[in-house]
Amino acid sequence: MSARALMFQGTGSDVGKSLIVAGLARALHLRGLKVLPFKPQNMSNNAAVTEDGGEIGRAQALQARAAGAVPSVHMNPVLLKPQSEVGAQIVVQGRVYGQAKAADYQALKPELMGFVRDSFARLKAQADIILVEGAGSASEVNLRENDIANMGFSRAFDVPIVLIGDIDRGGVIASLVGTKAVLDADDAAMVVGFLVNKFRGDPALFVGGMTKIAETTGWQALGLIPFFAEARALPAEDALALDAARAEKRGASLKVAVPILPHIANFDDLDPLDAEPAIELVRVRPGQALPGDAALVILPGSKATLSDLKALREAGFDIDIAAHLRRGGILLGLCGGYQMLGRVLHDPDGIEGRAGTAQGLGLLDVETTVSSEKRLEPARGTTFDAAPFSGYEMHMGVTQGPDCARAFATLENGTSEGAMSADGRVIGTYVHGLFADDRQRAVWLARFAAGATQIAYEAQVDEILDRLAAHLEAHVDIDTMLTLSR
Repeated sequence: MSARALMFQGTGSDVGKSLIVAGLARALHLRGLKVLPFKPQNMSNNAAVTEDGGEIGRAQALQARAAGAVPSVHMNPVLLKPQSEVGAQIVVQGRVYGQAKAADYQALKPELMGFVRDSFARLKAQADIILVEGAGSASEVNLRENDIANMGFSRAFDVPIVLIGDIDRGGVIASLVGTKAVLDADDAAMVVGFLVNKFRGDPALFVGGMTKIAETTGWQALGLIPFFAEARALPAEDALALDAARAEKRGASLKVAVPILPHIANFDDLDPLDAEPAIELVRVRPGQALPGDAALVILPGSKATLSDLKALREAGFDIDIAAHLRRGGILLGLCGGYQMLGRVLHDPDGIEGRAGTAQGLGLLDVETTVSSEKRLEPARGTTFDAAPFSGYEMHMGVTQGPDCARAFATLENGTSEGAMSADGRVIGTYVHGLFADDRQRAVWLARFAAGATQIAYEAQVDEILDRLAAHLEAHVDIDTMLTLSR
């Protein structure tokens, strides 16, 4: 088997590439094709653990699910996890490869292309078609040299491109036509068609726009895709999703507050709470105060824990958290958030940024030492209240101390996990995906007398993927796309 392939690039970030690939993967899967997703290079602190023992971008895990495939490290061979404004951890084929600043990373790309080639060849041997997702913007000609994510990949592997523009942000005609204008002629020749995404209103009003783009670029119009509102309920990868406006929930019986820090990671931990009708999830940015009527505050994961701990204090969230606990509230730290709850955090080798030691919030009698060894594995067991759970661990560091004797959970191999304060109101755990388990969400709702869970979260994700596939079948010329793949 040697798969055909088609690549989806965008005129910019957050135009809907990941979602469109997921929807097309489900649509082609339902047609009976063996489909696999592929993203040569990704930049995201939202990652998923794979069954082959590594990590990939969350979007590729969702796309694999849409395709009915088991997520593999080869679906995203190069993953960049930002740790500062100019640097990132580099994960190659699922494992930490090193760290680099942006300028130094450019020099690494030829070396990394070998891993991209290997992973792509492995997938091509297993599928009928590979849906390839680009990164960022196709028009980033300043990064064209040694590119492995967009045009460099397309040209190296002779994969035709469908370019996606986002009409919701305005200027979609200029963005598509302008992309053609700035591209090298040989790069532009790889583009075989375009999609306009997130359209609102009467499609008849944009017929002329589609025609103008096609005539000016020479690219084939493959679809005008109406805005798909249910996308907000699917796991997001890009931190831009955290800024999306959300409708006010009426009738919610539990308010949960989450401080949003600069290097937040694995924030899809919050998605099941957001999807639950009984829960009002409030994302709080620096400059705002944690709401006084929140019953639960969650400190989420972080890719630069010491740096985010400093940002937390500078924002005054530590004061808000202390007031929350005085009012009798519950505080839950997830992964990096768990580490912040302890007395001390050590990063002697500068694994997550500048080497050093910082005083934690002192709300749990534990301390953490960050190390180069990364724990990546599924996690199953029962929490302290005998409720079962299924999730995963993804962290660098060891946390120890007296409060670990009051474990939050017991893993299925019998080992203890996490820690709790003596009064049970401060909890820390390394388990991600906790709230995606309906059993756990039900227990947390019961803990706050907030009623019963009203959704089956994982089933809801699959139902939305089915509806997204139907949406794309109705508005995209998928048959022509298949003929354009090679």
